[in-house]
Amino acid sequence: MIIQSSFNKNIEESIRQHWHLPALSDYDQQTFRYRDVAEDIAKLHILFAKAGIHKGDKIAICGRNMSRWGIALLATLSYGAVAVPIMHEFHPEQIHHVVNHSDAKLLFVGDLVWKKLDIEKMPHLDSVVRITDWASLSAHDSAVQETLTSLNRQFGEQYPTYFGPENIQYHEDRPEELAIINYTSGTTSNSKGVMIPYRALVGNMSCADDLFGEHAKAGDTILSMLPMAHTLGMSFEFLYEFIIGVHIHFLTKMPTPSILLKVLADIRPVALVCVPLIIEKVVRKAIMQKISDPKIRLLLKTPIVGRKIKNKICQGLRNAFGGNFYEVVIGGAAMNQEVESLLHDIGFNFTIGYGATECAPLISCEDWKNFVPGSCGKAMRCMEVRINSSDPQTVAGEILVRGQNVMLGYYKNPEETAATLRDGWYHTGDLGIMDRKGNIFIKGRIKNLLLSSNGQNIYPEGIEDKLSNLPYVQECVVVQRDGKLYGLVFPDMYLVKKQGLSQADLTAKMDENRKVLNTQLSAYEQVAGIILRDEEFEKTPKRSIKRYLYS
Repeated sequence: MIIQSSFNKNIEESIRQHWHLPALSDYDQQTFRYRDVAEDIAKLHILFAKAGIHKGDKIAICGRNMSRWGIALLATLSYGAVAVPIMHEFHPEQIHHVVNHSDAKLLFVGDLVWKKLDIEKMPHLDSVVRITDWASLSAHDSAVQETLTSLNRQFGEQYPTYFGPENIQYHEDRPEELAIINYTSGTTSNSKGVMIPYRALVGNMSCADDLFGEHAKAGDTILSMLPMAHTLGMSFEFLYEFIIGVHIHFLTKMPTPSILLKVLADIRPVALVCVPLIIEKVVRKAIMQKISDPKIRLLLKTPIVGRKIKNKICQGLRNAFGGNFYEVVIGGAAMNQEVESLLHDIGFNFTIGYGATECAPLISCEDWKNFVPGSCGKAMRCMEVRINSSDPQTVAGEILVRGQNVMLGYYKNPEETAATLRDGWYHTGDLGIMDRKGNIFIKGRIKNLLLSSNGQNIYPEGIEDKLSNLPYVQECVVVQRDGKLYGLVFPDMYLVKKQGLSQADLTAKMDENRKVLNTQLSAYEQVAGIILRDEEFEKTPKRSIKRYLYS
């Protein structure tokens, strides 16, 4: 489709064109048609005006994915205010900080989150609105409370005879205008407020259209699995689908494997976007256990029979994810190499993208038919990537990016902005190489890079990838202490208990793992020991380990 340069024009046109089509559904609950979304947006615009919200003011949104979360976002942007999405899994003190740091005047919040918050710790917040039904939870101005209790009446007074497509007229956004402040999850440091302009939202819509445009149309369905407070879920499971008339479904609950598989079978989404954790869990349980039998492994090596078995496995995996998608786009974290190789070997239609919150989020991706295993695709049409290295094809260097999707900077943080946006390039902090065709291969983070005693670069992520494939390892982080490498491991307690292993048994198993691991590593990467942990590593809401806590 032709995507307009104005974000809000795309929203306007989609609502007008798809007026009677279903737009948003809370699974097994209510459904909003595009016209219903427009009416709720109009009601919220009445609220914003009564609450003294002006263009450029900040409105925070914090809660589980649901239809009204999306409506709150669209209402904010179409009014000309700045949206501040907040991960509902953030600690209450983090939420207080984001609300205060962003200068938010109004907060949309879910019930579960609100119970944990302290309004006294957000002194500059004028109003708090419950996201499930637009009810007032707190307001300095009684007029706001009165407005929320009579929204339907006030809507009727503003549109006394008719509300139709011709009544849709939203804020005229400019490319460089601030649209969203998105706070990073903080895997290597504390959160920063990424200032995302409208051009970056439109750029990511174009990226999504390049990936799905030929295969998705109005009336198709998609499942929103990723948190919309994260740019990957927001851009690729909501905003793009909304502008092309797709029916977006929200789980509104934790996606346990049994619930997720049932919902996928019911909805049969036209596209899938997910983080590696979801794919890896399904693959390990649905495939790896089945092919662990030596007889099956032997058959897999035979040309004709092996191909038939792989085709059957591939079709089974496709069916598990609904069976109606063109490709699965995986992003948000590094993919386990063993799982990736297996998926490629069976012919599963997946691809891996690369992005950052600072690019809202997409930097690179590739159609699954052209995807090179081990890579994260090529730079998108609206982006340019180069490797800051003497030999970008063989010597890893920092990945530098510029283009339409790049942020304006960090909110109230000129020092970090100046350090990250230099000479017209966004310095990602990631290390990688790029082949002659432009395929990008990520090696790790600069902040994670370790040096051996003889000056060799050590990428802990590569060691962790191998360690995580060994028995009884559920999660791991490789650290350097006193010049030696150690693997911090949280074991697979389900398997440990199932096999009745004692602590001594487990320690012995881990030492066996260490020896096996070292046979796969260079001399300067040898792991000196495995240190067991009693609890999981602390993670960001997108399930990445907060490495800086363990370095």
